[in-house]
Amino acid sequence: MNGDGTLRTARAIVWARRRAAMASFWRMYRAQRGGMFGLGLLLIITLITLLAPYYTDESELRASNAPGGRMEPPSSEFWFGTDQTGRSILLMVIWGARVSLQVGIVAAVLAVTMGTLIGMSAAHFGGWISWVLMRLTDWFIVLPSLVLAIALVMALGPSRTTIIIAIALTSWAGTARLVRAQTMAIEGRPYLERAKALGAGHWHQMSRHVLPNLMPLVLASATLQVSSAILSEASLSFLGLGDPSRFSWGTILQRAFLSGAISSGAWWYMLPPGLAILLVVLAFTLCGRAMETVLNPRLRGGK
Repeated sequence: MNGDGTLRTARAIVWARRRAAMASFWRMYRAQRGGMFGLGLLLIITLITLLAPYYTDESELRASNAPGGRMEPPSSEFWFGTDQTGRSILLMVIWGARVSLQVGIVAAVLAVTMGTLIGMSAAHFGGWISWVLMRLTDWFIVLPSLVLAIALVMALGPSRTTIIIAIALTSWAGTARLVRAQTMAIEGRPYLERAKALGAGHWHQMSRHVLPNLMPLVLASATLQVSSAILSEASLSFLGLGDPSRFSWGTILQRAFLSGAISSGAWWYMLPPGLAILLVVLAFTLCGRAMETVLNPRLRGGK
């Protein structure tokens, strides 16, 4: 067999193993009732959010186009009632989900990516590089993340991009610690020692051997990180540091608080965005815990 045929055969074997691994993962994941509930909930929320432009009118979010009266309670026309300008709270929650989910997912991906790169580098290179990276990680761990995020947003100015950067910069350290410990365990395995003996460079070792074995941990960490990022975004927006040009769940809560919804008894203004945050965080947490159980033999009862 020529070289091209051997390469194609090797790739076919690799992809066959990957497909088998994915099928095995999905089979074990389906056995996790909590994970399936969370996944179903996420799919429903995602569809409602992505299809919002096709069944709602975003122009009604402008105060000048508000279709209802001031602080109307839930009714057949406005299922979640209206705010102080007559806008539908249901419409605000649906469109706010687009911002909250976008910020949460992008910030979590950036944080996990930073943590993975720093943790891998610290474990792989060791020496003074590891010392510097771990001291930096310790510094971010001991700092109050919300306070640091507030300082960053106030310094850079409130916007969606700023919030994403602030959340990512304040939440990568925990992932870095986990990845460093797992990388050190992986690099002690025989196949990596053989790769080093055969002359594999740093990039080959990390990209072909270390990172694929880290991916289960990284994916589970990313899923759980989204919940934390959504809560952080809601906290910053509630404090008045969100994007002033767009609705998010935290922004809705902040406007409800400033409009006196609590003192006036307008519970329908506060409850829907709060429940939306709760449901999304619960869904991501259930998915993350299920993935963790599937990928960790000890958690699923393996020896």
